Amino acid sequence: MRADLRHPIHDQPLSFMRTLLSSVLALILSSGTSFSASSPPNIIVIFMDDMGYADVGCFGAQGYQTPNIDKLAADGRKFTNFHVAQPVCSASRTALLTGCYPNRVGIHGALGPNAKHGISADETTMAELVKQKGYATAAVGKWHLGSLPQFLPTQHGFDQYYGIPYSNDMWPFHPQAKKGAYPNLPMIENGQIVDADVTPEDQTHLTTDYTTRGVQFIEKNKNKPFFLYLAHSMVHVPLFVSDKFKGKSGKGLFGDVMMEVDWSVGQIMDTLKKNGLEDNTWVIFTSDNGPWLSYGDNAGSAGPLREGKGTCWEGGTRVAGIMKWPGKIPAGTTTDTMMMTIDLLPTIAHVIEAKLPEHKIDGLNCWPIVSGVPDAKNPHDFYAFYYEQNQLQAISSGDGRWKLQLPHTYRSLPTDIPKATGGKPVNYKPVKIEQPELYDLYGDLSESKNVAAQNPDEVARLQKHAETIRAELGDSLMKQPKGTGTREAGK
Repeated sequence: MRADLRHPIHDQPLSFMRTLLSSVLALILSSGTSFSASSPPNIIVIFMDDMGYADVGCFGAQGYQTPNIDKLAADGRKFTNFHVAQPVCSASRTALLTGCYPNRVGIHGALGPNAKHGISADETTMAELVKQKGYATAAVGKWHLGSLPQFLPTQHGFDQYYGIPYSNDMWPFHPQAKKGAYPNLPMIENGQIVDADVTPEDQTHLTTDYTTRGVQFIEKNKNKPFFLYLAHSMVHVPLFVSDKFKGKSGKGLFGDVMMEVDWSVGQIMDTLKKNGLEDNTWVIFTSDNGPWLSYGDNAGSAGPLREGKGTCWEGGTRVAGIMKWPGKIPAGTTTDTMMMTIDLLPTIAHVIEAKLPEHKIDGLNCWPIVSGVPDAKNPHDFYAFYYEQNQLQAISSGDGRWKLQLPHTYRSLPTDIPKATGGKPVNYKPVKIEQPELYDLYGDLSESKNVAAQNPDEVARLQKHAETIRAELGDSLMKQPKGTGTREAGK
């Protein structure tokens, strides 16, 4: 055989072959496409309420311990630039479960008990997505996407539901509620009210009850793929804790509540391990927004981040993110690459090879980031941050470096008043941004230095992105209440 006609692979040195095979294997593993169709992963989303960026140990919590959540991070991957689409309850949950900016699907703010609208039957939830692949599905805990029968979880892809239909402060015991402002808080199982009057004593059992239901669901469905959406009511005020954790933290009621939530995470993980499910379960732990700072010692901490819940500053939208899936998500790693909750649905769809909705969603597949592909880039050009009644308040670059605060009024705590104690809030002060403000988050995580004047090109680029999203979703600050791409909420 002539030398120039040798087989291009077979005749190469053995060392070359080993290198080639290693490279091919790495490519396969990093692509995220090598999942067994016969054994799709179980998926658990643990969604906290009002938990601040620095409320767990591995993100900087001080004075109390969260060993189970910290172990989840040590065995998985920390996401230090993980965001919600809006810094408020209903809107944030809508984004998580639909992969859409909430205003695209007609949901704004926090729906009250008397709301006549909710999530539309035309939207595809995460539960409906995974049911394409035969998953058993359950929602446990706070729902808050509409409390009328047609909006409850069992009408939107969940096989079963146990929890409260909205926030645990939307009841007669709210510290600032006028008499008669709220009806009794109900507990719902599937589509039926099983307790028409949730009491303060009942609330001390919420975390335990939710955990028990989650454990039971896992054990019942251990022989099939399952999706558990465990949406804790805590640490949203009013705070309640069971007797087994009361006074345990030495850091007050908030510390006690966080320790009980940590216990809950431990119970879920122990159940997976006991049933041999740990290696094939993708666990996602995060929060719906930052801390409700006006509640002082009953609120969490945003750590180095500016402001908190109810603002589009980093303290309102950046939340702790942790994911674990042994062998698929690299253990003991951290990424600063930006992601948003809207990206979870399309990423899950990619992993389980489910069909995305035919209508437009805003999230994109971020599996390369999740799975630790070296130098993986965020696929978005930008992220939009809306708040209030469709106000476009901020735009960030897709890589998470640049954040443009657009002119708007936001709430902030005055620095000259004492911190709130005992579960009763202090009042915010309105602050107005007159001109666009640009922040370089790579070097200024606390958004303390406006660098708009020094970076006019970045300002112009982000303003152009703002114009793009305004055309699609509207912007009430610019007298554009609706865009061309919005859909109606369910009625």
